[in-house]
Amino acid sequence: MPFFSNKVPADYEKSERLDKYIASLPNGMNRSKLKSGVTEILINGKKVKLSQKVKAGDQIDIQWEDNIPTNIEPENIPLEIIYEDDNVTVVNKHQGMVTHPACGNWTGTLVNALLYHWGRQSIEQLKEGSDSEILERRRPGIVHRLDKETSGIIITAKNRDSEEFLQKQFKDKHLQKEYILITTGRPPAKAGDIRTQIIRDPKNRHRFKAVIDTDQGKFARTIYHCIACYGNYSLIRVRLKTGRTHQIRVHMKYLGCPILGDSVYNKPDSQFPNATLMLHSKKLKIRLPGAKDFSTFITPTPNRFKKIEKLLKQKYPKVIK
Repeated sequence: MPFFSNKVPADYEKSERLDKYIASLPNGMNRSKLKSGVTEILINGKKVKLSQKVKAGDQIDIQWEDNIPTNIEPENIPLEIIYEDDNVTVVNKHQGMVTHPACGNWTGTLVNALLYHWGRQSIEQLKEGSDSEILERRRPGIVHRLDKETSGIIITAKNRDSEEFLQKQFKDKHLQKEYILITTGRPPAKAGDIRTQIIRDPKNRHRFKAVIDTDQGKFARTIYHCIACYGNYSLIRVRLKTGRTHQIRVHMKYLGCPILGDSVYNKPDSQFPNATLMLHSKKLKIRLPGAKDFSTFITPTPNRFKKIEKLLKQKYPKVIK
């Protein structure tokens, strides 16, 4: 992906929006390209929005992607549908599928598959407009997301009213999300309530890290329960109280027991060198549009979990912390 770097001159006297400042530079980018193609904007190493004001001495680093498609096309990709009605489609997303089109992954996503399943037409992508309008065109029906390598339950909306209804529940935390995972290492206690800030790792902008005693970053809370330990491996259940990028992966790393198969926050495991990310969205309890009571959706344990659990049980005694 292309990169752009610029240091604001020390004698720069204005306080101007980032997008306006970049567009004014001889080697800069116009605001349309900034809105539609940028994947990450950093000022002095911190992720910011295009509306951020720049000042003298600021270091600006921008990453973007060219060749953004004109349309998001429906694709005939098989889906494992758990539940569906006139308002929502609940899917058990398979590992390796990206939730919605974005830089580097414009096809083969859950959105492409849903458009086909719903019998929709291709969606023209905006080159001009607000950030929210541009992003909305890329992810119709998506109210929350799972990382590419995370499998499990994801609920999608089939109309705008349902999308807003579900989005409000995610925003207000009036729902319950439960995950299962296998880690290398044991947590310090059988159960715990992890509360930290999550910031971008200054040493690697593709990673995040959990920190305390600071107001930087975003607050994140994860409740965990260790189901069992097998040697130096643990089977853990977690419930999210916030929804930050990589939250579970970062918090498990913070506890000293990173998730098995996590290529970003863990090292390759000698006993399971071919393990993929052992993180699965197991359960979702949410109120559907038009319903008074909550609905609960549960997915079966993936085969990749069953295979590793079987090997662990053969090799190590089960220990309840």
